[in-house]
Amino acid sequence: MTSPSLDDLGRLPRGFRHGYLTYDELSAQLRAWADAFPEVARLDSMGKSAEGRELWVLTLGPRPDLKRPSLLVDGNMHAQEFCGSSVALGIAEDVLRLHLGDDEALAHVPKAVRARAREVLVYVAPRLSPDGAERVLSTGAYVRSNPRDRRHHGARPRWVPRDLDGDGLALLMRKQDPAGEFVESEELPGLLVPRGLADEGPFYKVYPEGVIEPFDGRTVPPAGLFSDNDTDLNRNFPYAWAPEPAQAGAGAFPTSEPEARAVVEFASARPEIFAWLNLHTYGGVFIRPLGDGPDHQMAAFDREVYRELAAWGDAIVGYPTVSGHDEFLYEPGKPLRGDLGDYAYHHRGCVTLVCELWSIFRQIDLARATPFIEHYRRLGREHFVALHAWDREQNLQRAFRPWVPVRHPQLGDVEVGGIDPRVGLVNPPPERLHELCGKLAHFALCLASLAPAFAVARRALTPLGGGLSRLDVTVENRGFLPTYVLESAQKLAFNGPLWAEATPAGGCELAEPGTGRLEIGHLGGWGQRDPFLSSPFFLRSSASTTSKTVSFLLRGEGSLTLRVGGPRVGFVEETLSIRLRG
Repeated sequence: MTSPSLDDLGRLPRGFRHGYLTYDELSAQLRAWADAFPEVARLDSMGKSAEGRELWVLTLGPRPDLKRPSLLVDGNMHAQEFCGSSVALGIAEDVLRLHLGDDEALAHVPKAVRARAREVLVYVAPRLSPDGAERVLSTGAYVRSNPRDRRHHGARPRWVPRDLDGDGLALLMRKQDPAGEFVESEELPGLLVPRGLADEGPFYKVYPEGVIEPFDGRTVPPAGLFSDNDTDLNRNFPYAWAPEPAQAGAGAFPTSEPEARAVVEFASARPEIFAWLNLHTYGGVFIRPLGDGPDHQMAAFDREVYRELAAWGDAIVGYPTVSGHDEFLYEPGKPLRGDLGDYAYHHRGCVTLVCELWSIFRQIDLARATPFIEHYRRLGREHFVALHAWDREQNLQRAFRPWVPVRHPQLGDVEVGGIDPRVGLVNPPPERLHELCGKLAHFALCLASLAPAFAVARRALTPLGGGLSRLDVTVENRGFLPTYVLESAQKLAFNGPLWAEATPAGGCELAEPGTGRLEIGHLGGWGQRDPFLSSPFFLRSSASTTSKTVSFLLRGEGSLTLRVGGPRVGFVEETLSIRLRG
């Protein structure tokens, strides 16, 4: 059997860098990689969605069962945001290139970063909401996470998406109404813009393309962000979870959704996951912790780590990095509850970043708003017009559709169409995917290169006479991060210290019973630089905490199995020959 090659890798892409894949196409892509490169790629499932689709996770790296520092990349938790799947697959493909030695394709990534990232195991879960993504891809109907609604609505009316004009899509519907909040643009007939005091009409109400169930002949319900299904996956995680109405979309209880539960079980079984990249759309921004408090409440070293990542995010991807609490709250003073980013940072002790892919605001030269969340809710008429022009000139008119008159079975004369946000607004045009995949893969490799890198640096056997000897074992951390990863993570119960275990055999034994397992403790990383001591005015190394030596007292000759490691960095094992004479 010939070894897999770069030519094999080049033949396998199913178009994810140039379009958006259905569930079957995505599954075929993952299987193709796992089948072609079994030495460095393994396909597993975290669990199943409510409709029975596998929640795929691709493990990348040799010896996948060897516990070692790991990066987890996930995407498409929200149904419309399938760009996250494409970018996650782009990251996976470049990690495969890394392991296949494609230095030419990855020449833009520093050699030292490539070398370090090659030692890190990478998990890629490209589609956490396969049921919702499939519904959006096939019908265009808005789905926040998953297309299921188990609420007891009783007599309360609600919108149910339905294709009314036979084009296979369920987009928007407008109806003239003197109390409508929207009016047609004077420059571009058909383009709805927010109504102003000077406008004369006609005015429109805008609803989902669909029907009202049940309909009492009078009541037209609103259609909010979470009204389509009962649970937003990104409000269903355990950290700081709160039920409705305190948190919209929370679900019945933490991890009530099989998708959220599968992610939590997967991560909990792998304490060595030290970094987590959570891919969403849209906005063109990295969102970092804290999500539930201001920066002065963040541990000092954690802030330094995110300062480093922010510089990379700007240089590599061109996205700013903002605090979830200070710049990304929907309501000031009301943190989101139960979101994955906070769970990964607070519960799993991970260097966590949420990336809102696709900077649509830059396409229309929108000035940087502070806080960043204002980009989403302060678009004026001129921005609507600019988006329409951009869609016409740069997006093949995919987003803004003509209004088509239809006779609604409940509301009478309406028009359907308007906006299809899937391609161009919420997700980038397919023509822009390749560039985005490359930038995020570069960033992901840099993120992986932060990993703690512990190693047994020296082993020294010293004869002591009388058949005794002392084995000195020096363990070092050569990575950027300490072996506990983040300062804030030290308190977590699973974040135990490193230890060394000696198991002698064949005539060699411990001179003192019960001393075969010695605690090393945690080791610092070189990234823990004192900012003041790093300045040219007083250039000094901080106190060294990156290495430690432990000693075993032995009697006799034979062999010894040495196992060294800890829950966050994994373990290494070797067998040593114990001889008192050369």
